[in-house]
Amino acid sequence: MYRLTTLTALVAIAAFAIAALGPAASARPREQGTIVETAVAAGQFKTLAMLLKRTGLVATLQQEGPYTVFAPTDAAFQRVPKSTLNALLKDKAKLRAVLLYHVVAGKVTAAKIVKLSSARTANGKSIRIRIAGSNVFANSSKVTRADVMASNGVIHVVNRVLIPSA
Repeated sequence: MYRLTTLTALVAIAAFAIAALGPAASARPREQGTIVETAVAAGQFKTLAMLLKRTGLVATLQQEGPYTVFAPTDAAFQRVPKSTLNALLKDKAKLRAVLLYHVVAGKVTAAKIVKLSSARTANGKSIRIRIAGSNVFANSSKVTRADVMASNGVIHVVNRVLIPSA
């Protein structure tokens, strides 16, 4: 059992690292700026950037950190029911709590994530980390790209918005 678990973890680390590198890895700079600058430059996090600005979290995520952010793409935000998103937009405290649920203190790279079963977020609640085959999940959100390095931490791109349970 131990050997199978270790082998599974090693396969997941390798797959995670390959996904993080992608086909044009050599063309990308290793560190592009802060987490916020890196996310904005990527162009697929416009909704996240707008919500961070709305809640005043941009300044926080531009500080030294380090931070790990499970960053939902614009497509991930489109999957959130409109009623849920509208309710969050009307309640700044709840929106802030949801956004902080995507942030973990420290620089937790792919190699470290696959060794975890959970991670405490900046809003005080934990997310569940699990490996299924070569995929890594934070709750039910799949990490689609790992280890996007920033000067003050790391971004893991996810395909769903993480909503903390009440």
